[in-house]
Amino acid sequence: MSERIHSTGAPWRNFHGRIKGKALRPNQKAWLEEDLGALSPGPVDRDVNSGRKPIDLKSYFGEREIWLEIGFGGGEHMVHQAVRNPEVGIIGCEPYINGVAMLLGKIRASGAQNIAVYPGDARNMMDVLPEGSISRAFLLYPDPWPKKRHHKRRFVTQEHLGPLASCLRKGGIFRMATDIPDYVRQSLEEVPRHGFEWLADGPSDWRTPWTDWISTRYEQKALREGRVPHYLTFRRV
Repeated sequence: MSERIHSTGAPWRNFHGRIKGKALRPNQKAWLEEDLGALSPGPVDRDVNSGRKPIDLKSYFGEREIWLEIGFGGGEHMVHQAVRNPEVGIIGCEPYINGVAMLLGKIRASGAQNIAVYPGDARNMMDVLPEGSISRAFLLYPDPWPKKRHHKRRFVTQEHLGPLASCLRKGGIFRMATDIPDYVRQSLEEVPRHGFEWLADGPSDWRTPWTDWISTRYEQKALREGRVPHYLTFRRV
């Protein structure tokens, strides 16, 4: 069966998740109109006749090392990392437009100059990232899809991990944080099958946050509700 594609040339995919929430505030609408275009990492959705070629990251980030955050939520972690690591370029993917608007406000407030924003499905971005171009990737408190019949929608499946392994360079780091024990189980089963090794020698390695970690609003909600965060670190082999 031939692959279904949009008129843009991008593969046609089901997306299971929220695209928009409550009405945006006037300042959030202004941020989207005024800032988002300039922060684009490049033409992710390409015309079907020109094909889906890898994007030219050097034209955007120069010689910077490049990190990728998959589903940045409200953007607090990505802005924190961008300010802390100005020598790095960070691409963030998030289809939830309210989260994108929140991020744009944080970028304005921080003055960060090393962030690119793709307001869409991370799979589309990974399609056009050059092989081995990313040195670090983050998946922080992803949608848990708790029902068993929905586990195939989780990020830690072949549909996502294969492309991630392709764009992450050998020796690159993949960090995950989740408060869902079954998501941890599935991750430890699936991620190593796709070219990664889990970097853990003992319980403290998954119970203790990274030294450069900033607790997100999703983590704070989990803690209030009595759920335990897990911090998993994998290396591309």
